[in-house]
Amino acid sequence: MKKKKIYQGGSYTPLKDDDIKKIHNASLQVFEETGIEVRLAEARELFQNAGAVVAAGDPVVKIPAGLVEELLSQAPPYVTLCGRDESGFYDCEIGGQNVYMGTGGTALNVQDPGADDSRRATLDDIAAMARLVERLDNIHFYMLNVYPNELSAEDVDVNRFGIALKYTQKHIMGGVYTVEGIRNVIKMAEMIAGGPDALRERPIISMVTCVVSPLRLDEHYSGLTIEVARQGIPVVVPAEPLSGATAPVTLAGTLVVQNVDTLAGVMLAQLANRGSPVVYGSVASVADLATMKYLSGAVEMGLLNAAAAQMAQFYHLPYYATAGMTDAKIPDAQAGYESALTNLMVALAGGNFIHDAAGFIEFCMTASYDKLVIDNEIIGMVMRAVEGIEVNDDTIALEIIKKVGPGGHYVAQRHTRHHMRKEQYVPEFGDRSDRIEWNQHGSNDAKARAAAKVREILGEHRRSFIPDETMKELLATIPNLKDL
Repeated sequence: MKKKKIYQGGSYTPLKDDDIKKIHNASLQVFEETGIEVRLAEARELFQNAGAVVAAGDPVVKIPAGLVEELLSQAPPYVTLCGRDESGFYDCEIGGQNVYMGTGGTALNVQDPGADDSRRATLDDIAAMARLVERLDNIHFYMLNVYPNELSAEDVDVNRFGIALKYTQKHIMGGVYTVEGIRNVIKMAEMIAGGPDALRERPIISMVTCVVSPLRLDEHYSGLTIEVARQGIPVVVPAEPLSGATAPVTLAGTLVVQNVDTLAGVMLAQLANRGSPVVYGSVASVADLATMKYLSGAVEMGLLNAAAAQMAQFYHLPYYATAGMTDAKIPDAQAGYESALTNLMVALAGGNFIHDAAGFIEFCMTASYDKLVIDNEIIGMVMRAVEGIEVNDDTIALEIIKKVGPGGHYVAQRHTRHHMRKEQYVPEFGDRSDRIEWNQHGSNDAKARAAAKVREILGEHRRSFIPDETMKELLATIPNLKDL
């Protein structure tokens, strides 16, 4: 059994302390003076009963600074998102500057191993992606990354979570679409976890709703947020402002909108259920001002999500970040540098739960099997950077330096053997052979090697992590649940 290690970021800080305070104070002014539009009457009533200013017939809610700070203080600073292995190795303790990285959602298309084009995603792809995530050691969780286009909206929630729970032990997070779907997913998870109390004690699932930028809690997602919070299941309330489109073109202005939006979701969750596990979230990026398209590989996306990590840390809230995507259409050099750069920035800033970090191409529209394998390697290297350099008497190695002396070497030293496996990241996938050996093995580039790895894993026997008897009970109990 591998020893679990907690990685902590925080070495990269695009915002100075005074910058954080300015964004915080500007956000409080927006809450008090501009307000947020709250479309759901039940949500407006919750805010009003807590002391917010709500005018009759007006959906805009103005929230005093004191109320903002009171509600935020009630949200837990850490949320443990659990896996299902007995050792707890797959648990993600999000909060502070802890760093975990994984997949994201929800793409409508997939790119098959070795392919350059894409096709519509199906439920089979969720099963296949879950099996890959289970085998890729550097991917810490499975956020449901594709949408099964063949299913009706009413059947999507339970089937996405159900298939993922069957094929991976890692924590599963997903967007949700209906209140009934939420209830059925929770019921299913309770049966798998061993009961309602067992699920709340060790949540093996978590859910994502949305805040609609700029400055709006819409009717549909507000209802979903309230439902998940009242159920006591961890809920993420991310906002997706786009600089120059749904937020000011300046990154600082976008951060204010981002901050106000997600904090509004955090407060709504607390009003629905004080102390409920809720996660500050950012999917902030920029718009291509020539075409007004959403950009996922821009360096500014890394800056925004790294800065948002600092804001979440300021509020002592766990943080759901975005990084690792690309605007490239295949897993090529552009995909590599865009994904690696934003992943590194957000991880070094201490982003807790970094989603979209593995497998996405084409503006987040397509999940690539090949890129999932490539990103697993990128994440491994990023996490080594997050780990940093350990400095102590042993690692400084002064006595060894004296012993070896001028002109000597360290290959045969016990100190080298002791530290070599933990000091250097050894790639499982990257090619470090010389050209002669590379040619002898087919001269394959990263994309070709990734496709071969995907086929190898998916060619193995399907292992289910739901016992047969439990699966039969689920199929008999949960409406429209499918089995693969």
